[in-house]
Amino acid sequence: MERLRVAVVGLGKMGLLHASILKVMPSVEVIALCEKSSLLLKFFRKLFKTTQVVDDVEKLADLNLDSVYVTTPIPVHFPVVKTLYLKKVTRNLFVEKTLASSWGKAKELCALAQSHGDVNMVGYMKRFAVTFRTAKSMLDQGTLGEITSFEAYAYSSDFSGINESSKTRASRGSVLDDLGSHVIDLALWFFGDLEVDSAVPESMVDGSCEDAVHFTLKKSGLEGQVNVSWCMDNYRLPDFELMIRGHKGIMKVNDDSLELKLNDGTSSTWYRQDLNDNVNFLLGEREYYREDEYFVKSILAGIKAEPSFETASKVDYVIDQVKRKVNNG
Repeated sequence: MERLRVAVVGLGKMGLLHASILKVMPSVEVIALCEKSSLLLKFFRKLFKTTQVVDDVEKLADLNLDSVYVTTPIPVHFPVVKTLYLKKVTRNLFVEKTLASSWGKAKELCALAQSHGDVNMVGYMKRFAVTFRTAKSMLDQGTLGEITSFEAYAYSSDFSGINESSKTRASRGSVLDDLGSHVIDLALWFFGDLEVDSAVPESMVDGSCEDAVHFTLKKSGLEGQVNVSWCMDNYRLPDFELMIRGHKGIMKVNDDSLELKLNDGTSSTWYRQDLNDNVNFLLGEREYYREDEYFVKSILAGIKAEPSFETASKVDYVIDQVKRKVNNG
């Protein structure tokens, strides 16, 4: 079997997660890991004795790599991806969400991918959750008829009760880049392109930046209300949910379940375990394995992967528009 030669750049939580999943895939060989922290470098060189561990992405250029995963903090995505393309390290790239820290940078990376790359993908892993995938299929089949409105939230307790800013908080970008991007991607996936109508920020920590944002998305005949916060109590793990209303009924979908109530009186609920929520290797959420497996298979087959850079850049566009609305009051 052909094995892809893969490297992972950025050895935080997400880098280690993807590297561990890739290592168990028979069609993948993890050739190298890249991390700038000297302390982490020393640790990982002892831990991964059969894998090259380097401190600069340019040192990956001579390894004949088939693909690179970029799992650095969001603000670093742009320079890392740009270097990987321009130095011809690989033509196949997976980047953790969001693609970039601004829409302008996302557009530039899309142009680089078009001229220097082949398969590219951004890690919006909620698309690979069985509940959201089933909901998408039902919407495509017209189960709710014409969609008229939706309400969505993305909540976590990551900074609940914290009264001052932190380096961890800064490295993750804004609450929209980090947490909100997932629910924005789901909305775009479900409903197509949307425009920002209004946005209201809320600062709960030190007043220097937004910890919660409430905004409205619209298109012809459809309006959605979205609430995002990483300072919500009692959300130990990030939680995402959409309530969708159509001419034929209502659907509620989150990570754990899918509820459908139709106007004809039909009512059904499916839980994750009802929807064949199985993978070959469980580490983190099951959707991480599915997205990695899908990306690897896309490279081997030479076909486009979704969400591609171009698709994911639309999330950056919405985030940019929300921030503009916030800044303009």
